[in-house]
Amino acid sequence: MEEGYTSLPTSHLLGSVPAVIAEEKPSAGTSQSLPANLQVFPPGNGGYIPPESPLGGEEQAANNWKGFCSLSSYTPYFNVDTEVVVDRIISSVYPMDDFSRKIDGSPDLYGPVWISATLVFMLAALGNYGTYLIQKRSEQNGDWEFDVSYVDWAACVVFGYAVAVPAAFYFLLQYFGLNANLVRLWCMWGYSLFVFVPASLLLVVPSEIFRWIIIILAGSASSWFVYLNLKVSTEGSDTMPLVVSALVLQFALALFIKIFFFS
Repeated sequence: MEEGYTSLPTSHLLGSVPAVIAEEKPSAGTSQSLPANLQVFPPGNGGYIPPESPLGGEEQAANNWKGFCSLSSYTPYFNVDTEVVVDRIISSVYPMDDFSRKIDGSPDLYGPVWISATLVFMLAALGNYGTYLIQKRSEQNGDWEFDVSYVDWAACVVFGYAVAVPAAFYFLLQYFGLNANLVRLWCMWGYSLFVFVPASLLLVVPSEIFRWIIIILAGSASSWFVYLNLKVSTEGSDTMPLVVSALVLQFALALFIKIFFFS
């Protein structure tokens, strides 16, 4: 009887020590392949992979490129976090900041398109309102009408400038043997227009002296921003006249905004 009881399994009893089962160790090939499949969660930057980042964005952008006239080719450049856009806008207001370094490998088009559309609305609306204030100041009983053509002019000037000027400089830089990036130039020129958004709010003040001071300051800041970033892109080449011409064009845009919309 005692031998029968002693032969019963005791692993289910309290206080019993389970048997140690030797686990098979993974082979060398298996242990080395595990870290390659691991992923960090959550992904950094809110899941945003820049179009030209070493994490595969450049390959993704190249695979999605279907030509200049295809909207799907530019889709990766709109996949950007709000924090990134805000940081670049702040950098565009301070021309001495290294904006060129921030867009290296990850230029976006969301910010430039949003800035251009906002500037069109601001110029059309505030330009009319500024004209209204000037007219009411000189003629108390005069009639005033909203000038709808301001919308057309603002859209043509802002979007035409933001698209055509960087494209022209892209082909010029290519002609001089420089490896320019068209999307990067669009990004830089688009953010350079942001300073005119807050400036247009101040240009409403019905004082010509104050308006000229504001537009000169805004035009100088925007022109210097373009000059510094284009100079970094063309460093080591003899293209200084081209860089200076970009500065002059940017300041000419500021003068056009003042004379046409806030005269």
